[in-house]
Formats: sequence, structure tokens, C-alpha cells
Amino acid sequence: MITAFVLIQTDASRIPESAQSISEIEGISEVYSVTGEWDLIAIARVSRHEDLADVIADRLSKIEGIRSTTTQIAFRSYSQHDLDAAFSLGFDS
Repeated sequence: MITAFVLIQTDASRIPESAQSISEIEGISEVYSVTGEWDLIAIARVSRHEDLADVIADRLSKIEGIRSTTTQIAFRSYSQHDLDAAFSLGFDS
């Protein structure tokens, strides 16, 4: 699984609509509105590098209101969050 973080600048008046449209793209697992230089950060998870071109260049960047994007590809995850959640099964310790 390839994970990429897509930093997105949008027209200020289109942030909610852009976020909703981005979240509907297959390969996008999450979209966050954030403070600072960027308006949104999307997390893309795909099986092949070639799929990033479809998700980001061919679909995400063409959504109305998107002004610019920068993509960061993750090499390795150091978080235990997903592993802990997978084994907790909702039981309290």
C-alpha cells in the first residue's frame, strides 16, 4: 500500500465543497481542513505508484476550486494507532 499526503490550496469560498468532492474519489481515505498555508490535506492510499497519477493528477486536481497541490509520498509509518485499533476490538483495558 502506498500512502501519499496531498496538501491542497482551494478557493476560500469552496473549501467544504472541494473537501466533499475529494472525499468521494476512490483512493482517497481521508480529507482534513487545516490551518496555515494549506486549506486541506487529503490522504491517498493506493496499491501502485501509477494509481497516484489517476487519483491526484487526473481527478483531484481537476475539482472545481482547487488552486494548487503538493504531494508527499510516505516511505514508512511509525504509528501504532492502526495496529492498536485493529487488535482492540472495542474492548476496554
